[in-house]
Amino acid sequence: MWVATVNPVGTVPAIINTRRNPKLLVSLPASLSCRFDGRFRVGKLNVPAAKKQPKDLEIREPDIPESENLSVSEKNSEGSDFGWLPAFPHVLIASMSNFLFGYHIGVMNGPIVSIARELGFEGNSILEGLVVSIFIAGAFIGSISSGSLVDKLGCRRTFQIDTIPLILGAILSAQAHSVDEILWGRFLVGLGIGVNTVLVPIYISEVAPTKYRGSLGALCQIGTCLGIISSLFLAIPSDNDPHWWRMMLYIASVPGFILTLGMQFAVDSPRWLCKAGKLDDAKSVIRDLWGASEVEKAVKEFQSVSKNDGSDLNSRWFELLEEPHSRVAFIGGALFVLQQFAGINGVLYFSSLTFQDVGVTNGALASSVVGLTNLAGALTALYLIDKQGRRKLLIGSYLGMCVVSMQAVSMFLVVYAINFPLDESLSHNLSILGTVLYIFTFAIGAGPVTGLIIPELSSTRMRGKIMGFSFTSHWVSNFLVGLFFLDLVEKFGVAPVYASFGGFSLLAAIFAKYFIVETKGRSLEEIEMSLNPNFQARDK
Repeated sequence: MWVATVNPVGTVPAIINTRRNPKLLVSLPASLSCRFDGRFRVGKLNVPAAKKQPKDLEIREPDIPESENLSVSEKNSEGSDFGWLPAFPHVLIASMSNFLFGYHIGVMNGPIVSIARELGFEGNSILEGLVVSIFIAGAFIGSISSGSLVDKLGCRRTFQIDTIPLILGAILSAQAHSVDEILWGRFLVGLGIGVNTVLVPIYISEVAPTKYRGSLGALCQIGTCLGIISSLFLAIPSDNDPHWWRMMLYIASVPGFILTLGMQFAVDSPRWLCKAGKLDDAKSVIRDLWGASEVEKAVKEFQSVSKNDGSDLNSRWFELLEEPHSRVAFIGGALFVLQQFAGINGVLYFSSLTFQDVGVTNGALASSVVGLTNLAGALTALYLIDKQGRRKLLIGSYLGMCVVSMQAVSMFLVVYAINFPLDESLSHNLSILGTVLYIFTFAIGAGPVTGLIIPELSSTRMRGKIMGFSFTSHWVSNFLVGLFFLDLVEKFGVAPVYASFGGFSLLAAIFAKYFIVETKGRSLEEIEMSLNPNFQARDK
């Protein structure tokens, strides 16, 4: 009897455990080692709160009729603010990638038993785990190759090309009649997902208006949650139809076709267009998405950090060793490592056992509770992220996992229930409450902010490669947590392992306090100029 627990927070993957073999723990979506040169200094990125723009960035308002010189938000200033609306359809299409990610996480949780039985490897825990975890090998390769693709082709074309392995992988898996075929299908799907997890935050950060960049960025997490919930809902017929898993995998190809078609009508990033020397196209996109009044100002900012002759499309990986790219790459990789070692996957693994203890043996129901909790957290993050700021949410979320906020309470509720089972019913209820609170608080900060803030801190030239490096760190560290979690629990017990999660959460909060700067309300170019010592020296 399989009990599946799914983690839909941002880019955190599924965890699957089985009663048949309790050692099987598969984590689907780091840390690559990186040598920094002697100039690398680990320290807080100091961004002045009110830094004057260099003289050559002073903006002269263009001669535009007053009626045309109003952005969407200004036109609606007397009522609701709809400045996010022009960019929303483009962001929504990009978020379809996260829906695919979530769907492919959830789609294997229930049907793996039917798949194993039909393809002849039932009872072989190694093959069962491999069918699920081969996903991570493809995702690792996809993430590390995504930086070069997005530099050369731009986000829009890369999205469309990336749907090829997603569609082929889903169809190949659905038609599989052998273990090899389904392994290749899962690998192709992982390859596509690895690219998309890097692409979506970059695309949203570059097309969204500065004021709404955080809220629109939170759609990544919401898309993942909805994808997982959809896969769980569609898995209901599998209880009566052992072959239903094929239909579920065929359905997984549909969002890929929607993404391909939708991206044909979506805009490309104005920043990439300017970097590629397509200035007129960049101006057109800015005018459509941000308003005519933003065109000249935005173009000047783009040109201040980019050569605009296509040479920035040829960035090299070795540039990650240079300042300030080395600092941002270090921060990006460290944030993802700390996120994973703070124990979200371990908590989710334990949650499946907790639900079993109170009589919830339906894996889909248990996963639905987790998925809905994550969705509630994601919606809360969407509301708070542009109001409270990224740094405050990140620090508050991790402190909550350790000592101060609701997430700390949830952690200690779980540990208390394990160490002091004075009343079995009370103990189980406390464990469920603690798990739900932990997941919710993680979802409002540590989950969505991590993927959003890295492209905001990255330079225009190296954004793709910094994101690629950061996400490979994510995949590797996530895999390691999944690989060793059960062994550590068996050797030391649950409480010490959970206490270590609290320690990593505290470390993550401290790291965020001293290394992360607030990016709310600042354009990507303003952030880049503030972090780059060359711009700072020129401004003095």
